[in-house]
Amino acid sequence: MTNQLQAGGFFRDESAEYSFFAGRMDAFFGGLGARGLVVMSQLPLTVTVALVVVAAGIFSPATLADERFRLALLAHSAIFAACVAIPWERLPAGAFIAIPVLDCFTIGFTRQAGGPDFNILSLMLVFPVIWLSSGRQRARVVLAILVTVLSTVIPAAVFGSEPTRGSMIRTIFLPLVLSAIAVSAHIVSGILHRQRKALLKKDQALAETLAESLDRQRLLDAVLGAVGVGVWVVDPEGNNVLTNRAIRADPRLAGLADGDTGTCVLQSDRATPVPPRMLPVARVTRGDVFTDELLWTGEGQEQRAYSVGAHVIRSRDGVRSGGVITFVDVTALITALAAKDNFVGTVSHELRTPLTSILGYLELVLDEPGHEAIETELRVMHRNATHLLGLVNDLIAVASEQVDLSLQEADLARLLADVVDSTFPQAADRGLELVLEAEQPLATHMDPARMRQVVGNLLSNAIKYSPGGGRITVNAHRTGTDLVCSITDPGVGMSAEDQEQAFKKFFRSARSRATAIPGAGLGLPVSRAIIEGHGGSLSLTSAPDEGTTATFILPAC
Repeated sequence: MTNQLQAGGFFRDESAEYSFFAGRMDAFFGGLGARGLVVMSQLPLTVTVALVVVAAGIFSPATLADERFRLALLAHSAIFAACVAIPWERLPAGAFIAIPVLDCFTIGFTRQAGGPDFNILSLMLVFPVIWLSSGRQRARVVLAILVTVLSTVIPAAVFGSEPTRGSMIRTIFLPLVLSAIAVSAHIVSGILHRQRKALLKKDQALAETLAESLDRQRLLDAVLGAVGVGVWVVDPEGNNVLTNRAIRADPRLAGLADGDTGTCVLQSDRATPVPPRMLPVARVTRGDVFTDELLWTGEGQEQRAYSVGAHVIRSRDGVRSGGVITFVDVTALITALAAKDNFVGTVSHELRTPLTSILGYLELVLDEPGHEAIETELRVMHRNATHLLGLVNDLIAVASEQVDLSLQEADLARLLADVVDSTFPQAADRGLELVLEAEQPLATHMDPARMRQVVGNLLSNAIKYSPGGGRITVNAHRTGTDLVCSITDPGVGMSAEDQEQAFKKFFRSARSRATAIPGAGLGLPVSRAIIEGHGGSLSLTSAPDEGTTATFILPAC
């Protein structure tokens, strides 16, 4: 019956229905042609008739010997032969309907020729009825009901059988039952067709989505293969999900991605091993997000420097589903920066010796009488040479990243007062009010000369970057075991990007360059180096056009 239903739909006039049942036939019968589908649809009835012949030969030889019964069986054979011989592909789509119609009449004659003992053969009408009514056209349901009635009436009339109570019941109730079956088959066929259309739409949408996904995958593969940045994707447990060509081509990074415990990963000092819990993959599995962290791999001359960043991957519902770790080889950049620092340090050392000599001779000249006429010029020379020597010393400190300190116990509050007093005239010339708010005393171990340099640098920046006047506040107080000093100005402020770059050597913001504010970009790096040499920290808080607050923290005595 299933085959009949499928074959019945295969030859419909509607192209959508044709495609639907063609798809089902392809799935079940491996792409049989139209002839094979008709044969398969007819085969259940033909097999049933063959079983009837066997049963008749065993249990009712007289019926099998009846000429009319044999002619009916011959008609069944002829119909099956027609199914096999006729090229259905060349005929109109609805031509196959003739087969189930002929089946109905042949079943009627077979049942009539077999007599009362073979009335059960009427059940075989189910096969052609389902075949006919499985189409979406309602006319086929009517046709199925009509041929059912005619298959009951016409054979009786042809054989001249007298109407009996049994034949009348069969004539009335058999069409009713088969009509219900026909309607049910028609409804089921419609439901299957609608489901098939929905599935086809979903299949098409899935195919399009898959094609887009494959295109994106190819694009991603091309991008990951083209960039020189190493990309490593891990799952929530830190297992390797994806590595690009840059990772696989670098033995050090490949070993790290493969979980090689022998891979040596060092901190930025190139000597201290990174603890296992601080390795990039361990951190990203904890949900850490970081950028531009410097790590070294390898040993000796084979060491390579990488700028490492990590980003967390989250699913649609916000659950962490893994992470992406990026490695940028910055060995050449680090080497170039080191060479630059070495050059700056060497040149600065070479400049400091003659500058010191110049200052010494200038002081001798100023101490000797007889130069009163050019004393003003000499003092200008001395002041500029002193400024230049200070700049050279700053260059040396920046290049070496170390500051020589002579620590002693001193009062930070008094030092701040002295520097504020000496800076007051400079602030007044710019229309700025300079206010000191400091607790007394603030004892700490420090290098007074270096701390004067730090406070002087910070106050100088506050004055230079506050062209509109206002108040500069210096506040210092004790917090637990620390001394906290902040210098707040009402100046032009800094953007977030500038704040990230502020402590880099020679950095100057675009605004300071555009407004010709003097400076070499060394004050903040040197100040941070000095503060960190004291065991403290220096930070900035700022916003454009809202001023800046520079804060340093020192350990208290």
